[in-house]
This record gives sequence, structure tokens and C-alpha cells, in this order.
Amino acid sequence: MNKFTISLLTRRLFSSSTNLKRIIKISNNDEFLSKVMNSSIPVIVNFHAEWCEPCHILTPKMKELIEHKTNIDLAIVDVEHNIELVETFEVKAVPAVIAVRDGLVVDKFIGLVDANMIETLIEKLDQKL
Repeated sequence: MNKFTISLLTRRLFSSSTNLKRIIKISNNDEFLSKVMNSSIPVIVNFHAEWCEPCHILTPKMKELIEHKTNIDLAIVDVEHNIELVETFEVKAVPAVIAVRDGLVVDKFIGLVDANMIETLIEKLDQKL
């Protein structure tokens, strides 16, 4: 392999691992507090369930739209395993999405929405205060 090929492979590997950090699977309340509510950057929280067909459409679209954002995380909360979070945030249906900045919910939506609505939410979080 020449230096150029090695450089491309390294860049691709580094880029992929950086993007994977932007997606957080929340497994308990303490993790939610530390990685979402106490995060130094905005976080989009996606409440979903494995049995939810719209969730299987929305989650990949959200991952795609934040893929190149270095200043927004995506937290995925499985409602079946995080009942206390579901109750705390009054999630009545899935998918449910909340946007958190500095520990405060600044926006939310419920259900399968179009890409424009997700992009608007991302842009709102991406703006510097």
C-alpha cells in the first residue's frame, strides 16, 4: 500500500469512529443524566421501540441527518427498557423525539415526520446561542 491509500483508509476509519460517537444508546437513568442532560452539546433524544414500524423509518433518517454534525449527539432510548424516562418525559406514543440543550427540552415532536421537520429541529439546535 502506498501512503495515499493508507491515508485514505485512516481518514475513513477515523471519520466512521467519530460519527459512531455521536449516537448514544441510553441504557439507564444515570447514563441519560450524564450523556444527555449534562452534555456540553445539544442532544436529540429518540424514544423508540423495536416493535414500532415508524421508529424503524425515523431512526435511520435521523442518524443520516446528524451524521456530519460534530456538535449534536443523537441519544436512542428504548421505551421498553427505560420506563422511568418514559414517565418522566410523558412519552405517550413512539416515536417521540425531544431536543435538549443545556439540560432543557427546547423542542419536541411525536410520530413519523418528514425530513424537513427533522432538519429544522437540527438547525435550531445547531444555532449558537
